[in-house]
Amino acid sequence: MTEKHKNALIDETSPYLLQHAHNPVNWVAWNYEILEKAQKENKLLLISIGYAACHWCHVMEHECFEDEEVAQVMNSKYINIKVDREERPDVDQIYMDALQMMTGSGGWPLNIIALPDGRPFWGATYVKKQDWIRVLNELSNLYVDNPQKTRSYAENLANGIKAINLVENKTDESLFSLPQLEQAVSNWSNYFDTFLGGFKRAPKFMMPVNLNFLLHYGTSNQNQELLDYVNTTLTRMAWGGIFDHVGGGFSRYAVDNKWHVPHFEKMLYDNGQLVSLYSKAYAATKNQLYKTTVEQTLSFIEKELMHSSFGFFSSLDADSLNTNGKLKEGAYYVWQEQELKVLLKKDFIVFKDYFNINSYGYWEDGNYVLIRDASVEKIAKKHNLPSNEVTKIIARCIIILDKERATRNRPRLDDKILTSWNGLMLNGLIDAYRYLENETYLELALKNASFLLKNVVNSDGSLWHNHKNGKSSINGYLEDYASVIQAFINLFEVTFNNSWLKHAQKLTDYCIKNFFDTTSGLFHFTSKKDAFVIRRTLETSDNVVPASNSIMAHNLFKLSKLVSNQSYEDTAVQMLKNVQHNFDKNAQNHANWLSLLLCLKQPFFEIAAVGKDFKEIADTLNSQYLPNVVIAGSANKGSLPLLQNRYVENETLFYVCEQGACQLPVKTSDEVLQLVTKI
Repeated sequence: MTEKHKNALIDETSPYLLQHAHNPVNWVAWNYEILEKAQKENKLLLISIGYAACHWCHVMEHECFEDEEVAQVMNSKYINIKVDREERPDVDQIYMDALQMMTGSGGWPLNIIALPDGRPFWGATYVKKQDWIRVLNELSNLYVDNPQKTRSYAENLANGIKAINLVENKTDESLFSLPQLEQAVSNWSNYFDTFLGGFKRAPKFMMPVNLNFLLHYGTSNQNQELLDYVNTTLTRMAWGGIFDHVGGGFSRYAVDNKWHVPHFEKMLYDNGQLVSLYSKAYAATKNQLYKTTVEQTLSFIEKELMHSSFGFFSSLDADSLNTNGKLKEGAYYVWQEQELKVLLKKDFIVFKDYFNINSYGYWEDGNYVLIRDASVEKIAKKHNLPSNEVTKIIARCIIILDKERATRNRPRLDDKILTSWNGLMLNGLIDAYRYLENETYLELALKNASFLLKNVVNSDGSLWHNHKNGKSSINGYLEDYASVIQAFINLFEVTFNNSWLKHAQKLTDYCIKNFFDTTSGLFHFTSKKDAFVIRRTLETSDNVVPASNSIMAHNLFKLSKLVSNQSYEDTAVQMLKNVQHNFDKNAQNHANWLSLLLCLKQPFFEIAAVGKDFKEIADTLNSQYLPNVVIAGSANKGSLPLLQNRYVENETLFYVCEQGACQLPVKTSDEVLQLVTKI
């Protein structure tokens, strides 16, 4: 089919931008030359930000950006810039902060009207066609008739955007104390939904960073109430409709309070973090549900989001074509009762109770989203069946539904490869190998790590942010360095191959040189080599993904132990001091920072494993949930400082050290565990 329109986005690689390449709007991708052009022509900027899996982005595109009348207004009065928020998180951060300051809320599509130099003065999310046309005309007229008013508002807003991101380097402060932390966690717990998990609200986001910290804190402090909350949340999420019971993997969030109806997009960054979280929870509890959840999620990743060269794609769309050929959110995933009866036959009776094909599992328009709310044992008791028979019936049903679903129109794939998200997924694979002891996960992790080295890591220690079809075009952000460094450190800890540690240190030193800000004592989100609008962001709040600065602080702390570089730890401690004033009133948005605080305030151990049989025992230790431990090992004389003067011929010895002071060597994993679990 010959397209009627074509704009400059046709030359981009981002699937989101390419979705708009045939709009009648004269879109261009974000670049600083466009801002220079706008200033020369004194023309307002219309900046529209979204991502490929975004449902409301698709709706606004159809209603507005595909419309000739709308396009005429946009083209005549604005320079129109389309931004993939996943490709340009630096741009998204600035304008999302602006929108939240203007309206009190945010979301995507994010639509901003800005002065020719990029300073915003109006913003909104989804806007209907006639309202959009009216607003665009009014704002254009305002700029022509009263330019000083728009400039004044934009200047005040820009000052606010800068001010909310200022961080003071607090060199004379002491670290947040453990009693203070206890109170902060207590205040935070008032928001916990102890029955359904998560917070007492809808929508519900999974927030793996929060659950990671609470698992760490609950374990180290033997707080059973917190651990029960974590386990309730993990169980309800794995039982919920937010988890794809047929194909595996998690959607981004649930629109309700019981994890039932998801916003059906599936993102790599969520699933990578959740694989890590459920793997750790399995190590801590040996709950088979968690192991199965990891296995099914990784099966989904391999099947749906993996490139043939072992890089990982970004997401699957929320929308897919329904039986009427129209894009519909969730069409690929939902079921109707009569359809299930025909497909499952006699097994439907058990399946119906197991996955709530009733009022509890009903969504809309005759559709059900599969959700559990009872154990296998409870279902078995109701149907007077052995538990293993119920398990067999459900497994049989899932195979049938999977085959049926394969005949449906699949959700669209965002096949760009993002370095930061691949780092998160690589961490997930490493943790799955570490805690589930499945060699195939390590094999896949090594293949992905090799892909990153070949395609996004440069010889000078810099990274690319994106990759597709052999092409990378955007310099790496701090999030890219942070997640890849973290993954390479973790890969060293399970392989004991020093090359991964060397890669991690090289990337870290590049970050210190090109991203570190001495004024704030933190790392900028963008490199000193890259241009920016309004401010160079300092990312400090842990959200659905941990803040890049909090990950970097962890990296520096662990590297300091492994390579004996005290300046790394000093930097990490100072970073923590500079953000800790937020901990008592907003613990949930600093959970990854709080995990680092635990490492610094409670005993943290370095384990040196040396001798010909070290790997077998080290693997046993690695399979335990030990958030307060870092391990280095070698079959003979190791080159790392932690391994110096440890080798004894014909012996395999384990040295448990704290702040460089080591206890007498031991020979078994049980002896090591006795030493490191005494807190």
